[in-house]
Amino acid sequence: MTEPTTPAEKPSLWRVVRDQRKTELVGLGMIVASFWIIGQLGEWTLAGCIAGGVLLGLLNHLATEYWLLKTISSGEQPTRNQMITATVVRLTVLTVVAVGVCVVFWPEGIGLLLGLAIFRLIALVMTTIPLLKELKNP
Repeated sequence: MTEPTTPAEKPSLWRVVRDQRKTELVGLGMIVASFWIIGQLGEWTLAGCIAGGVLLGLLNHLATEYWLLKTISSGEQPTRNQMITATVVRLTVLTVVAVGVCVVFWPEGIGLLLGLAIFRLIALVMTTIPLLKELKNP
């Protein structure tokens, strides 16, 4: 999870990348595993699509964290409509790219959706565990 900003420190994409090292390393490991396991079976296109899905998931995760960091550090309370709009725009772009790649590389392209789903699940667990630890130890 991204750490709180100090008043002198502006939110930046570099800060988000630095704060999300664990998630990035997990994503890199998943990409390598995709090529290592699926690629060795001769399914290089499927391995590339799974790796692409993981990469799209990682980009979505970083974009979400950056938006949250900007919102929190601005001190403003975002309205419900602002949050909905930001989420819908981000997920629409993600969906259009994912479905487009899936159609172009059909049937191996379905691996992109698999990689995206698996990365999202792992990122969700990695985000939830620290929050549960905070709740357990007040």
